[in-house]
Amino acid sequence: MFLGPLPERCDLDVECLERVDCGRYVREKVRYSVGPGERVSAYVCVPHDLQGPAPAVFCHHQHASRFDLGKSEVVGLAGDPDQAYAHELAERGFVTIAPDAVGFEERNWSPDGAGNVTWFELSTRLVRGRTLLASCLHDVSVALDHLISRPEVDARRIGFIGHSYGGRMAFWAPAHDPRIVASVSNCGCIPYRHSYTHDTGIQAEFVLPGFAEQHDLEDVVALFDRTALLISAGTTDKWSRGAEELFVGVQRLLGDRAELAMYDAGHVFTPVMRERAYRFLGERLSGRGPA
Repeated sequence: MFLGPLPERCDLDVECLERVDCGRYVREKVRYSVGPGERVSAYVCVPHDLQGPAPAVFCHHQHASRFDLGKSEVVGLAGDPDQAYAHELAERGFVTIAPDAVGFEERNWSPDGAGNVTWFELSTRLVRGRTLLASCLHDVSVALDHLISRPEVDARRIGFIGHSYGGRMAFWAPAHDPRIVASVSNCGCIPYRHSYTHDTGIQAEFVLPGFAEQHDLEDVVALFDRTALLISAGTTDKWSRGAEELFVGVQRLLGDRAELAMYDAGHVFTPVMRERAYRFLGERLSGRGPA
């Protein structure tokens, strides 16, 4: 109802543009269709010497107003090394996929390749009764379609991880696509009710007309099928505002499928935070459950 219509599906028509041996894994750059006339590039990291189909993780990049960055940051080719979780997870035996979100990196059509085009992408959808979030969620599902088509991937063990913008998507993606059975939100859990301030506001991708009148993130989590969720948050991070309050509602819905990790930190994804996130994904995608 609030998302509006989803984009039209089409054949993936996948092409591999390059393959690079990164030591413990091979990094492929692939391109596939997310809709008629629209193709997206993504990095797929496949560990060497897999002993059968492996768990896979969608790695969503951050925002940081760096529209020139996207997939390249999470595989460690550019940007902040603390954001290279697709690379680190591949080194730990996970297949990972990292596409560009709408308006970022190769999907940024501004003259210098770094301008903020997302508000244009939002407004031109809204006037036609569509939303940018519907497109973003559709893109996640298409990326998962590619993942589960690969022989290296166990389709029953699909995870999601993201920081900041990606941390927000870690709530919405499993609600939209039940193939995601474990999701990590790092420093991106701020509910709508805590976002009506000048220092936060509402990100373009999450503008859903009328949604927050009676709903919030707890209602999104209520749509989870079997997904386990780790909320990882910093005590001084404005994008983690309301984390503990939110967790109370989330735990009521998910029970022991919900976990909270609070850190005396700001808007960061430190090695300690990442190790906790990787352990959560390892436990939840192995079928063993929490430690």
